[in-house]
Amino acid sequence: MAEPETTDPTEQSLWRPLRLLQTAMDDDIARVYAEARIEGLKPSFVMELIRLHARGPMTIRELADSVQRTHSAMSQKVAAMRAAGLVRTVAGRDARSKKVTLTARSRRIVERLAAEWHATEAALADLEAEIPYPLSRVVTDIEEALRRKSFHDRIAEKLAEDPAWE
Repeated sequence: MAEPETTDPTEQSLWRPLRLLQTAMDDDIARVYAEARIEGLKPSFVMELIRLHARGPMTIRELADSVQRTHSAMSQKVAAMRAAGLVRTVAGRDARSKKVTLTARSRRIVERLAAEWHATEAALADLEAEIPYPLSRVVTDIEEALRRKSFHDRIAEKLAEDPAWE
């Protein structure tokens, strides 16, 4: 008996390999932290920790804006960083706002995090020099194409041609 054809569209993805590559690279950065015995630090926390060190305490909104994230996403991240002992929050100007500050632990490691950031950027530059079409160029080219026609509009056009969408 023949196997039925699959109807799962998620089995094919043009961008899944990119997501998996980024995850693998983040895992390697996390391994650097583990080897350095920096506990509880996720690669996704580093930009915010360095930003707080460079600019001082910020509200969640200010921090979110400075790293181009939503307030909601930053609020969740701050909660995770607080649970890891990397930041604390203190009352802001009014009862609704909170200032995010580095803990003493973060202040002790932030220079190391900046060193890792520089090393990672240098390693990425080396990697891009090895390949014929650097990923940073791909991103710029995609951004330019999306300025001509948004991703939303491209998807909407494809859906308009698909009777299953009606």
